[in-house]
Amino acid sequence: MARKSRPNMSEMYLEENKDQIYENALAEIESFELPLGTTLRSVYDDQPNAHQRFMEKLDACIRNHDREIEKMCNFHHQGFVDAITELLKVRADAEKLKVQVTDTNRRLQDAGKEVIAQTEEIIRCRVQQRNITTVVEKLQLCLPVLEMYSKLKEQMKVKRYYSALKTMEQLENLYLPRVSQYRFCQIMMENLPKLREEIKEISMSDLKDFLESIRKHSDRIGETAMKQAQQQKTFSTTLQKHNNVNYSRNMHLGRSRILDSKNEMTLKRTLEEDDDHDEEVLTAQDLVDFSPVYRCLHIYSVLGDGEIFENYYRKQRRKQARLVLQPQSSMHETVEGYRRYFSQIVGFFVVEDHILHVTQGLVTRTYTDELWNMALSKIIAVLRTHSSYCNDPDLVLELKNLIVVFADTLQGYGFPVNRLFDLLFEIRDQYNETLLKKWSGLFRDIFEADNYSPIPVANEEEYKIVISKFPFQDSELDKQSFPKKLPMSQSVPQIYIQVKEFIYASLKFSESLHRSSTEIDDMLRKSTNLLLTRTLSSCLQNLIKKPHIGLTELVQIIINTTHLELACKYLEDFISNITNISQVTVHTARLYGLSTFKDARHAAEGEIYTKLNQKIDEFIQIADYDWTMSESDGRASGYLMDLINFLRSTFQVFTHLPGKVAQTACMSACQHLSTSLMQMLLDTELKQISMGAIQQFNLDVIQCELFASSEPVPGFQGDTLQLAFIDLRQLLDLFMVWDWSTYLADYGQATSKYLRVNPSTALTLLEKMRDSSKKNNIFAQFRKNDRDKQKLIETVVKQLRSLVNGMSQHT
Repeated sequence: MARKSRPNMSEMYLEENKDQIYENALAEIESFELPLGTTLRSVYDDQPNAHQRFMEKLDACIRNHDREIEKMCNFHHQGFVDAITELLKVRADAEKLKVQVTDTNRRLQDAGKEVIAQTEEIIRCRVQQRNITTVVEKLQLCLPVLEMYSKLKEQMKVKRYYSALKTMEQLENLYLPRVSQYRFCQIMMENLPKLREEIKEISMSDLKDFLESIRKHSDRIGETAMKQAQQQKTFSTTLQKHNNVNYSRNMHLGRSRILDSKNEMTLKRTLEEDDDHDEEVLTAQDLVDFSPVYRCLHIYSVLGDGEIFENYYRKQRRKQARLVLQPQSSMHETVEGYRRYFSQIVGFFVVEDHILHVTQGLVTRTYTDELWNMALSKIIAVLRTHSSYCNDPDLVLELKNLIVVFADTLQGYGFPVNRLFDLLFEIRDQYNETLLKKWSGLFRDIFEADNYSPIPVANEEEYKIVISKFPFQDSELDKQSFPKKLPMSQSVPQIYIQVKEFIYASLKFSESLHRSSTEIDDMLRKSTNLLLTRTLSSCLQNLIKKPHIGLTELVQIIINTTHLELACKYLEDFISNITNISQVTVHTARLYGLSTFKDARHAAEGEIYTKLNQKIDEFIQIADYDWTMSESDGRASGYLMDLINFLRSTFQVFTHLPGKVAQTACMSACQHLSTSLMQMLLDTELKQISMGAIQQFNLDVIQCELFASSEPVPGFQGDTLQLAFIDLRQLLDLFMVWDWSTYLADYGQATSKYLRVNPSTALTLLEKMRDSSKKNNIFAQFRKNDRDKQKLIETVVKQLRSLVNGMSQHT
């Protein structure tokens, strides 16, 4: 029984649980809680007949609700009926009331139409009045904006850009913020940056036009500035010279001709400057309109781009500086090329100096100094290059004057120019070189045109003319009556004059270099020394070496150099008078003309010796000896007599030469003649010599000895000149006397009669005689005397050979 009760209870529990689930599901459905998926899913589970049972529960629930509704309706039905009855009673009264209200409303509407119309008109007027008041108020705010904007447009139209920027600033900061809500203000605000950019572009365009303009007109600006600087310097120099009488007097001593013309020109220029003194002095601002720069600077400063403008301006000016500093390739050909080059540079820096002083920050002193240092290096390099092409001293002098004016002009604007004056010293050396080349040509022309004859003077007037050109003094010559001849030729005073002209030309370059008189004196002396020691010396050396210069010309050249040497002290006085520096000054250089003319004389003397020897050689070459003749002609050879006559006439010309020179020339000629005659006897091509030829040769040597003893040039002591032929004389005496025993016995002794006869010389000549004897005496072997003589010759030959061999072994 107990087993059966447990399952029944489980079933009962399950039934109760399912009923509870259905009731919960119905409660959820009645409450309209969505979604119902979970509720319905719990109903439709896996239990059999779950759907049917749920529907039964649902029907039961519906029936319960229907009963409740029916109860409620029954409860309120009587009240509803009573309310409907009351409503039907009130309906008739409501209709009457409606008619009355409608009639009253109609009458009220008819009465209020006019009031409504007037009221609406009043409202409309008041709205208009309020709108007008608002518009007036707004227009009062907008009108200043519009006026300022109109003013801005007008300023843009008349190109008052700086004022336009100020107007823009007022618009942005003061006027537009008051009416910023309006569309036209927004448009204005949008246009203002565009207008600023437009102003920047226009002002930049004006600046570019200005930069192009000053690039084109910089040469005119520079030319005007250089002209003013030169006039100022000339005026100051003139005043200084008028205040310093001693200076003018000393300068006049040495430069009378040049100063006369210079003083006249300076005085004329000074008078012209005095006449123009009241005229307005032109400046860079008078020649160029700088307003674009000021305007552009102000505009960019207002816009806050001042630094951008400064950088752009400096960059463009640096580019222009490079263009200005770039010279034309043909600049060195004319002075105008240099003048234009300098004018452009001066104009450039005059503009920069003006900008520096009238603006703040656009150009600084540091910037201009940096730009000038860059330019100065370029200028110096350009001038070094182009001046090296100049071969005309006048052009170099013009260049120097331009550089001085250029330097003085820029120095007046505060730019350092010391390096330019240092460059002038380099150009001065080049100028001296061009002068030396020019004067080399002048000296050559003078030497070519000279006749190398003493200067004839017919009267006192001609003598004074020569003396005025050349400082010549000769008391002996002064005692002679006219006509007479000065010892030097025409080239001497001409050379002296040209040396002075060279000093003048060198002095021209030394002027205006801001150097002391001592330095100028030193420059003049150094350049004059170069002229004397290099140019004139070279011209003299070349002249002496020319083939057409004969002995007469060489003698005259020696005389000329002697007088030029004596004139050197006058040249030193001349330089001292020009520079006002005494020669006793410790640092004063001396002229080296003495050594120049001495060297020239030595060269001329050597050339005289050479030409004399060459002339002797020419006579020797025409000698025509018959070396196989049996006996002499009894008289000297014709060529030798002609040679002696030539030497006599030549040495007569040497009377004006110093005695030592003439004696040396005569001794050299005799020694060369003796040597040439000896070489003729010992010539290897001469194979045979007869005794007759020896006798004829002896006659010629006798004539040479007679010429030497006749003292062709005074000053020789005793038979000094004859000693030139002593070697020949002893050799010929040995063969003429045939004194071989004495020669061989006394050989090597100081008292030997034939001391100057060399064994090898005697052997060579004896062998030539031996060969001649063998050839001419075919039958000599049949004559006893000839056989004995031949044996003697053989014996002497053997002994001479032994002497020669002994000498070679000893050596």
